[in-house]
Amino acid sequence: MIRILLLTLLLLGGCASQAPLPVGTPDLQLPRQLHVQRVQAGQSQDWLLIIQQESGGLRWSMMDPLGIPQARQRLIDGQWQADGLLPPNPEARELFAALLFAMTPEHELPARYPSARQQGTLRRLDSRWQVEFRSPEVFSLTLAPARDQPVHFNISPLSNGTTP
Repeated sequence: MIRILLLTLLLLGGCASQAPLPVGTPDLQLPRQLHVQRVQAGQSQDWLLIIQQESGGLRWSMMDPLGIPQARQRLIDGQWQADGLLPPNPEARELFAALLFAMTPEHELPARYPSARQQGTLRRLDSRWQVEFRSPEVFSLTLAPARDQPVHFNISPLSNGTTP
């Protein structure tokens, strides 16, 4: 019975709407260490995100300020794969996909995300994601969830040895 329940949950999780991914992997300067601050309904959380190039894809590892893993995913051949034993985290996968969109160089944007629009310091992908750049490395990201209120993320680079 437990196996059937777990299998059903896995199948349902796979049917959830997938976050848009680029046509091909953008040319990114990796590895990157980012401070991610999530803000929603007056509450905030801080995380450290490490993005690394690996053979065949990208590894995304997010942890809290104490170093406790929150989400780990690998993006290989345009597909997300779990990395390790952490449970599925659809919000983190959406965040990772949105960050990939935000970090895509402007000159690659039309080819990678045909429906994306950029005007000055503002970049949008339909009504799903909005990026507001303060500099090329520092930006705010707004994700429009299916319900509830939008989730805002403040993104900035970390230097070696810096913690959120």
